[in-house]
Amino acid sequence: MVSATVNTARNVVGIIGNIISLFLFLSPVPTFVGIVKRGSVEQYSAAPYLATLINCMVWVLYGLPMVHPHSILVITINGSGTAIEVIYIILYLIYSDKKKRLKVVLALLVELIFIAVVTILVLSLIHTTERRSMAVGIVCILFNIMMYASPLSVMKLVITTKSVEYMPFFISLASLANGVAWTTYAFLPFDQFIAIPNGLGTLFALAQLTLYACYYKSTKRQIAARQAEGGELDLSEVVVTGDSNPKKTSIDPVHNGVVHAP
Repeated sequence: MVSATVNTARNVVGIIGNIISLFLFLSPVPTFVGIVKRGSVEQYSAAPYLATLINCMVWVLYGLPMVHPHSILVITINGSGTAIEVIYIILYLIYSDKKKRLKVVLALLVELIFIAVVTILVLSLIHTTERRSMAVGIVCILFNIMMYASPLSVMKLVITTKSVEYMPFFISLASLANGVAWTTYAFLPFDQFIAIPNGLGTLFALAQLTLYACYYKSTKRQIAARQAEGGELDLSEVVVTGDSNPKKTSIDPVHNGVVHAP
């Protein structure tokens, strides 16, 4: 039985987690403002937004009363995240070419079918909230672990280029605060399905901040050198491929990974 004090603390931490997570969900807004102004998605990938969308939908399913009771704060933030990601994807579809549009629509269709199948199976074949929580919670953890590849790729870019120009400090700091908030929430009372992915998220955010501390000075030197040379080189157009011929692409400087909430 959860005491009133623990329940109050859980709600307070959950509200804080909602606010931080909402900030992270809204962090790509400048990117899409630029897309709308240019009238094209250019080389931006829809993958982070599709990945965040499926992540949010799975967590909404987890927070439903018939799956995991008393998880309204899990539903509120992931429901908001679902709506925000849908808006991003709609804008992406509007400003992308036919080939990219088809790929995104197919990926979106697969995600919707997956969520529908999981929901039907869990609610029809499993008859207790404990077992439903376990089944959906395992799915949530698997999705979170798979999606940690996104921040890893950005961290690799930082190490390779010795620059944190496209790993913004405040996004990494907010990611750390988000991970700490939801990990704390998961211990009031203990919920391993929220604790495991957010504990990992906290460690990854700490790693990003450590990289920021290591490469902050070298980043300032690189920016100063580019300005002195007339700004010929822009890291937003370079992804190091491991050889002497970098491949040009576009990096979303504020959405370089997938938002995890919780």
